[in-house]
Amino acid sequence: MDIRLDGRSAIITGGSKGLGFAAAQSLATSGANVAIFARRADVLEEACHSLAATARGKVEGFVCDVAKKEDIEASFGKVIAAFGAVDILLNNAGQGRANHFETVTDELWQADFDQKLFAAIRLARLAWPGMKERRWGRIINVLNIGAKAPRAASMPTSVTRAAGMALTKAMAWDGGPHNILVNALLIGKIVTDQIARRHPDDQAGLEKEKHSLGSSVPLGRMGEAAEFANIACFLASDAASYINGTAINVDGGLSPVA
Repeated sequence: MDIRLDGRSAIITGGSKGLGFAAAQSLATSGANVAIFARRADVLEEACHSLAATARGKVEGFVCDVAKKEDIEASFGKVIAAFGAVDILLNNAGQGRANHFETVTDELWQADFDQKLFAAIRLARLAWPGMKERRWGRIINVLNIGAKAPRAASMPTSVTRAAGMALTKAMAWDGGPHNILVNALLIGKIVTDQIARRHPDDQAGLEKEKHSLGSSVPLGRMGEAAEFANIACFLASDAASYINGTAINVDGGLSPVA
């Protein structure tokens, strides 16, 4: 299947590295104009330069801390000025925080909700009117499998991700009549630059950790960022025109909940 996104414009948060970068690359090579949000200007510049090498549409980077409402509003306005519209929103920003309940402070709870849940809400709220007017929109919330099956020492992330899954379903009901499709991707053990950074100049060490982490997955290995990006690109396209309100596990079968 040849996925084409020509004429569509996308925002990807946390798009300068890891899963967000892989998704940005997939959408850009499929023809979409892609805006990536990240906090560091130097990393954004490097990512945009790399993406431009294979992009069929425009690629722009915007310095944005998605935990801050004012940053979101300012960056969204810049995307509209650059692209004219936002058709696709991939809410990906936010690293996992895994702690036992008794150690999670109010400040850590609030920071996690701001970075993950409220960032998705605020960006979707800005993109929604245009999507509704054009009767075409795709919103993809990147969560993890802890949203369905939380484990010990998984807070606050498992809770904020579960809230993100509920948000996805509720928005899907509101968006469906306007052809705004809202879905979630729940990731499991996927290789990202966070793992690679632990093994600079040590390929053997990296492969050993990948094997160790992947041994508990039914497929016997960790996933690759490109495998996640393939699904994200599909959901962002017309090919996924009857998929709405789903929470899809991208985990090689690891989650006990389908």
